[in-house]
Amino acid sequence: MSFSERTVLIADDMEEIRLMLKKAMLMNGYAVVEATNGIEAVEATRLRRPDLVLIDLNMPKMDGLKAIEEIRKIKGEQVPILAMTAFDTYGMKEAAIQVGCNEYLNKPLNLTRLERLVRDYLNIGA
Repeated sequence: MSFSERTVLIADDMEEIRLMLKKAMLMNGYAVVEATNGIEAVEATRLRRPDLVLIDLNMPKMDGLKAIEEIRKIKGEQVPILAMTAFDTYGMKEAAIQVGCNEYLNKPLNLTRLERLVRDYLNIGA
C-alpha cells in the first residue's frame, strides 16, 4: 500500500494546529481528513474510515476522551489513535490510554517524533 492510500484524521479545535499537522501529513504523502470537535471526528471516522487518528483531548461539543471511546466502537482496535493535549493534568494520560488511545503526546508537538510514530503505526518504512 502506498502512502497516498493512507488517510489520517486530524481532530483539533485549533485551526493553526490542524494546519500545521495537515501540512506535515501531506508532505509525508498521506491523505488528510479534518475535524474541529469530537462529534465531527466520530462522524469522519464513520464516513471516511481513516487509517490513523490524531486527536486533541480538549475540544468542544465532545471531548477527545469520549470521541476516542466512540471511534473504538466504530473501528475497534484496528485504527491507531494518537491523543494530543496542551493540558497535561494528573490522570489525563491514564484516562486516554484507558479509553483506547495508543500514544499520548504533549503539545507543543515534536513533529519529527510525530512523523516517526505515524509511519511506525502505519507500518511504513522510512
